[in-house]
Amino acid sequence: MAKTTHTEDRYQPVKFDPKAHAAKKRKADPEFRAAYDALEDEFATLGALLLARKEAGLTQADVAARMGVSQPVLARIESSLGSRKHSPSLATLRKYADACGKKLIIQMV
Repeated sequence: MAKTTHTEDRYQPVKFDPKAHAAKKRKADPEFRAAYDALEDEFATLGALLLARKEAGLTQADVAARMGVSQPVLARIESSLGSRKHSPSLATLRKYADACGKKLIIQMV
């Protein structure tokens, strides 16, 4: 039997920086800029939730258990902020903050 040589395909990920891409597209496309800017509050809120969870050293499952919901429910809460399909209520945000050992404070500037 003849020996076959096999060259191994190597995984070469495509480098992608979403922040840089968004910044570039935001400068070049007025429609994109308007849509992106309209989501600023949601992005800030999601960032605050994720930072609170990270600072508390908790997983989604940990926060979900402390809130009395399942992990998929918590994942939907976090993802809903970026999609605008459903905004969490103040009561839900308060429970999230409590679960992370934080206090919910809302400011208007």
